[in-house]
Amino acid sequence: MYELGVGCAQLKERGAGPLGVACCHPAGGEAMDGRVLGTVSVKGEGGKQALGTRKPAALFALLVTSPGCRCSREEIADALYPGETGVDGRVDRVVTDLRKVLGGEVLPHAGKSGFVTLNAPAGSTDYLRFRESWQRASELPPPEQFALIRAALEEWSEDGEPLRGLLGKGFELRRERMLEDRVAAVCALLEAAWKARYSGLLEEESEKWYARLPQRMRIFQYYLIAHGRRMSGEELERLVGQWVVDTGTTPDPQLQTVIDRLRGAAPQSTATVLPPIPRQLIADVPDPIGQDDLLRSLVEYISEERRAGRMPLIFLTGMAGVGKSTLAYHLAKLVVDQFPGGAFVRELNGFSDNDLGPADPEPILDGLLAELAPYSDAVGLEAKSGAFRTASAHRSLLLVLDDAFSTKQVLPLLPGSGNCAVIITSRRELGGLCSGRKVRRREVELLTDHAALEVLQKEVSQKDRETYAIAFGELVELCGNLPLALTVVERRLRYEPRNSIPDLVRDMKMERRRLEELDRPDHELSMLVALTCSARVLSKEARLLLWQLGIHPGPSITWHAVKDLGVAGGGMRAERVLGELVAANLVMFRSDRYQLHDLVRAFARHHVSPTTAEVGSTVEAEATEELTAGQAAIRKATVRQVLEHQLQNAWAWDRMLDDQRLLHIGEPVGVHVIEPADLDQALEYLDNEYPTLRQGVELAFNERLDRYMWMLPMALVPYQWRRRHLTDASTDLNRAADIAETVASPVECAMVRRMQAGTQWRLGNYHLAAAQLKRAVRLSEQDESPSGRLSLARSLYALGITLRKGESRESAEDKLRQALELSRELLDLVGEAAALNAIGALLNDRGDHAEAHRLCEEALRVVERTTDHRCRADVLFTLAKVQIARDERAHGVELLHRACDLFRAQEYWPDEDKTRRHLADVLISSGDTSAAVLELERVQMLREQMKGTDVQEIRELLEGLR
Repeated sequence: MYELGVGCAQLKERGAGPLGVACCHPAGGEAMDGRVLGTVSVKGEGGKQALGTRKPAALFALLVTSPGCRCSREEIADALYPGETGVDGRVDRVVTDLRKVLGGEVLPHAGKSGFVTLNAPAGSTDYLRFRESWQRASELPPPEQFALIRAALEEWSEDGEPLRGLLGKGFELRRERMLEDRVAAVCALLEAAWKARYSGLLEEESEKWYARLPQRMRIFQYYLIAHGRRMSGEELERLVGQWVVDTGTTPDPQLQTVIDRLRGAAPQSTATVLPPIPRQLIADVPDPIGQDDLLRSLVEYISEERRAGRMPLIFLTGMAGVGKSTLAYHLAKLVVDQFPGGAFVRELNGFSDNDLGPADPEPILDGLLAELAPYSDAVGLEAKSGAFRTASAHRSLLLVLDDAFSTKQVLPLLPGSGNCAVIITSRRELGGLCSGRKVRRREVELLTDHAALEVLQKEVSQKDRETYAIAFGELVELCGNLPLALTVVERRLRYEPRNSIPDLVRDMKMERRRLEELDRPDHELSMLVALTCSARVLSKEARLLLWQLGIHPGPSITWHAVKDLGVAGGGMRAERVLGELVAANLVMFRSDRYQLHDLVRAFARHHVSPTTAEVGSTVEAEATEELTAGQAAIRKATVRQVLEHQLQNAWAWDRMLDDQRLLHIGEPVGVHVIEPADLDQALEYLDNEYPTLRQGVELAFNERLDRYMWMLPMALVPYQWRRRHLTDASTDLNRAADIAETVASPVECAMVRRMQAGTQWRLGNYHLAAAQLKRAVRLSEQDESPSGRLSLARSLYALGITLRKGESRESAEDKLRQALELSRELLDLVGEAAALNAIGALLNDRGDHAEAHRLCEEALRVVERTTDHRCRADVLFTLAKVQIARDERAHGVELLHRACDLFRAQEYWPDEDKTRRHLADVLISSGDTSAAVLELERVQMLREQMKGTDVQEIRELLEGLR
């Protein structure tokens, strides 16, 4: 029998506070003394007090019993003035009255946060002392655990009624929760007494607590463990029978095990009955929605590894709020029956919102060893880790290590037996965990839209689901399919009217308010707190880069673009720091690009400071005038660096699509430019980067940066034409034209107008295109230089082919012949071929097929002296139409095929679509329907890729031909 270990007196002798908790008090004042485990009272500065059921005392009790000692003003109003409205002023007075008692350091002003926070000094309040001692005891060896819990329970009043006299539902719920805490602590006390082999103390404490709480099953269980060995069979049956009648319940498996052992055991003088095998899994964990396949695969993996004699080691990682812990606990519940030796859960506190920091593995090992008799007296982390491996070697144990901070924290806690299994969760990538051991790593993914809706609509009727279907879909998108965010919203909707859903959607669409809407008073349901905990442990450079990535327009960013952010970040090696953010699951790496979840982006923009360690508070990243000079300078440099990188690269890729345009953007300085090897690579870059470039255009306009407001849209136009992003092009160019008029040369302004016209031309708005081109002609005429003359030639050509579409054929021919003359004067072969081709098309419209044929043949000879495949394909298309008009159908079909091949090779989708559609008509008219079907199938695919609205026409035509 061990002697009682470290008692309360010994703890006090070591210089600790009343319960071994070091006390600190506000400087310059008396020690605060708060009590809520009975009649409420608090004594503050200068002996001032708040007592009993008065409002200041009630507010104090409310804060002490809330998570983080923090309440919203709405919670305070509901608790102190239930059912009343218009009480804001009264709440203010109560807060002020309590601040007079405690002082501004303990109860600071809330500012605009809407929350009231109590900075309770350590050891200053009975309930907080009780909870801290009880929780700390869980990681101690049984003797010290017993002493600490016993002392903690002495904080309670004799009658055991906390918050005495405080009425209302809010306080009643808190009172019930506090009483449950006491019961749990009593059970932990009795269990520690048994493990420490304190037979006498177990008898004494179980008798005392059974007398006070006779209906509690676990306390009755320990009472039987301590006293049942001395009972006769008749006494035992009478006691158990009476307990069943009094409580109206039947013994659970744990209690029944104790009763069965007593029934079969002879009376003993010293031995006690062994308690049940530990089963520490959390009972009320909700089922993880949308994770059935992952759970099934992990259950199968555990079974397979155990059959092979290996220890299953599962590592679940992912961003904050993605549901790692829920998944781990549910997985443990599914497989716990495979582990008869017991199931243990240890919270490693890696990213918690308290100030304790990551849990030390040594006290955790003390707690685990205490569960596995015989009790070990090993000293030091290494020795205790070895003792745990020895103790677990012949047991079949399941261990859940939740919220790990590092590999160094986890490794000492791993069993050494193939009979055991371990499930680990962490927001960080624990790279060292996989070294030398087999680990099943799984990144927990975001929910599908269907599963996300299922989370949101748990308590929603079918009628409301249909009524607010659009709003629910928007909420899923605004929550980013993230389980924690969805759960916060779902909990809100339980207590808010359904007609408030549109208001919630509206508020969450404002990015700077989104995380505030997802921050509930209960910190376990707060996206803001979850992300703050992830960011708090980052290095200074990583926080700066996270903030810069928030400024980056998104939705994704390339590795080279990240490197360029380092220039704006004071020359930091951004690509190295990026690894820290990826390992923390704050940045995702997908398909050679880096992404921020939308909620992480909102957090980075509005709740991270680029120059201080502050995270979590509101930092208005978009209101430059509200930033410090240093923050504003970094922000300005970051925005310019982002946009310069986009402009230089977009222009490099654009030149591969259209080398006839000239945009004077200057040489790249301080940015990496990826020069594409060929057209295919340029288009691939643009396909991947286009959503980000579009966001860059918006950033440029939001920041009012003239250079990028007109140049960046201009660099995108040829790509937008090829991919039929015509609405985007029209929107951006309309804004760019206004800016260009104020900062660009007449020739550059003329080019913008031609791009506007080309966009309208492709939209079928020929009169609008002609108006822009007339302005381009006038602008070009202002510059007599060769570049001005070339601009005039191109503007006249574009105006000519547009007027032809508008039936102004005589004027069209005049403009085209002027363009031809200027092109020959400037030795512009592509311009000459284009003008000849356009005049040939005009003559073909009039029926002058011979002259049209001569001009188009000449255009073909000219363009073949260049490398411009687009112009060559245009000439072939016109020449084919002329040949068909001259009844030379076979030759015309051949030319159309050549034009299609050129357009396809250059990925000019709209022109290939037009040419193949014309070729199909020719083939149908000549009776070759099988060949026509092949062409139309390609047209259908092109229109689907361009998201065209006229796909159905082709489908119907194909159905008629097949």
